[in-house]
Amino acid sequence: MAAVIEIKVPDLGDFKDVEVIEVLVKPGDKVDKEASLISLESDKATMEIPSSDAGVVKELKVKLGDKVNTGSVILTLEAAAAAEAVASQAPASPAPAVPKEEARADTVSQESPREILPIPKPTPVPFEYQPVDSPTHKPHASPSVRRFARELGVDLGRVQGSGPKGRIQQEDVQTFVKTSLAGTSVSAAAAKPAVAGGVPFNLPELPQIDFSKFGPVEIRPLSRIKKLSGANLHRNWIAIPHVTQFDEADITELEAFRKSSSAETEKQGFKLTLLAFLVKACVTALRAHPDFNASLDRSGENLVLKKYFHIGVAVDTPEGLVVPVIRDADRKGVFDLARELAELSKLARDKKLKSVDMQGGCFSISSLGGIGGTAFTPIINAPEVAILGVSRSHMRPVWVNGKGDAGEFAPRLMLPLSLSYDHRVIDGAAAARFTSYLVSVLSDIRRSLL
Repeated sequence: MAAVIEIKVPDLGDFKDVEVIEVLVKPGDKVDKEASLISLESDKATMEIPSSDAGVVKELKVKLGDKVNTGSVILTLEAAAAAEAVASQAPASPAPAVPKEEARADTVSQESPREILPIPKPTPVPFEYQPVDSPTHKPHASPSVRRFARELGVDLGRVQGSGPKGRIQQEDVQTFVKTSLAGTSVSAAAAKPAVAGGVPFNLPELPQIDFSKFGPVEIRPLSRIKKLSGANLHRNWIAIPHVTQFDEADITELEAFRKSSSAETEKQGFKLTLLAFLVKACVTALRAHPDFNASLDRSGENLVLKKYFHIGVAVDTPEGLVVPVIRDADRKGVFDLARELAELSKLARDKKLKSVDMQGGCFSISSLGGIGGTAFTPIINAPEVAILGVSRSHMRPVWVNGKGDAGEFAPRLMLPLSLSYDHRVIDGAAAARFTSYLVSVLSDIRRSLL
């Protein structure tokens, strides 16, 4: 009898009830080991789940829109040894039917470029508001949606659910936030000003413009990652008082050392990038300035100082930015960091990052040096208190070798740095000391060994 294997969802970390947004196989399909089976969408990123064995798909156990957890059965697989005979005898059965409305809601252009469009004014859904503590009304929502609502400061008792039996979806929470920010209450009884960090505010309504009156237009939907991250970025920008400190590091010697060592790493199958040195230098600066390696607690009255050094690195993918985390960066050499950065970047672009790969960061780096620019203001990735932006290095004359008439101008390779920090935790003087120290480390990478 043919051996039948159950393929299950691997460890998803702390995430629960993760939605299936794409089913990539159907009964009768032959799959190889590590071939992608389904795509999942967490509140951090999209990920593809690979097959742990090779064979022929016997039966699908999930469908589009299902919620899965660690250990959930995705499908049954007839082992490769017995699959050849079965595959030649039985035609592939059709994929499970997906309701039209469900398919339309879960289909997003993977390669859609970013286009700035006006946020449409949501149509208020009239309903009778009942407080959360009302014995007759309990918000019906999954744990992930409840966590998402807590992060945005949304009272689920005021949100109308659009799912089955009034279940509140993540999109319902996002619509409620957009409606509140636009000054439109979901119902007159529930009307309250939008809140960011406990401070009420009101914004003028966004203008509704028909751009087609001025010329041809094309509407392309945002990717799922951009939709999900947009709410978090908006929250972080409004709730955290951002200030950005700018500086430049002389990386002339560092770049020369990097180039001289590149041949050795290329033989080992990876590139020695400047980003690996930046991670190492940031760890050294965080050791010297521990307030930057911290988070505010929920009360906002205490600072949680972390004794570990997990560094998040923004990776550009076709669907948007994701931030995988390099754990225990203080225990790794530059070559190890470069190798791990290459591996994480490939996983991100192939949509194979796990949720645990993007958790626990202490400090983030967003590097646009490979693209261009002179400076920018990166948005802090809460609950972190700072993030470093890196722009393209440029050669320019710098006064060196002494002071006054004793010096001279020399061409030096300068790297622009942009440090955004939470002004509730860090003041301007501390930020200037941090960037100055970081500049000194990058200018003489031997200091990272001290």
